[in-house]
Amino acid sequence: MGEILALVEARLLTALGEPDARAAVTFLGTDRIEVLRFVDGDVVRYATLGMSAQPMADPTAVLADPVKGPRAELVISVRAGLADTDKVLRPLAVLAASPQVEGVVVAPGASLEVCEPLWPGAPFSSVLVAEPGGLVEDLELDAPMEPVRFLPLLPMTNNEAAWKRVRGAQELQERWLSHGTDLRDPLRGSVPLD
Repeated sequence: MGEILALVEARLLTALGEPDARAAVTFLGTDRIEVLRFVDGDVVRYATLGMSAQPMADPTAVLADPVKGPRAELVISVRAGLADTDKVLRPLAVLAASPQVEGVVVAPGASLEVCEPLWPGAPFSSVLVAEPGGLVEDLELDAPMEPVRFLPLLPMTNNEAAWKRVRGAQELQERWLSHGTDLRDPLRGSVPLD
């Protein structure tokens, strides 16, 4: 487990540079989750470290395979200085612990909900899991282990989350794109959904 996390941290540092801060959260019955903060100009990125220590298990499986299964870490990017986004550390750790706590498999297209604002004053309490590979490349591990995927999280307003449940992730992403939505704006409003 420690070896995998060392490789994951090295991949994050290669892609994002040195973190300027880190915090750790441990929930009862789970492994420790760290959240690293990276500042890149006017963008702040928060990345989890610890979620990939164990593979995510199919919630319908009788026994969880200790080796096989998808592995992931989460990354969220926001504009700096517009809101107290450092408070996203705990909600992000909660999302990273959800495979251990709730037995869910976090994959692109999924919605994740924290039932509270991601940071003070945020109009978002849920995120859309986007496709990996853009910001941080997948980390290949020795077979039979699956690679660690670094999944970007896109904050969704309550209206966007409800619309996504009906129309799907692809349509929501197309709507954001067609309206030029700044998904890194920590205070943005909902995209027009009419």
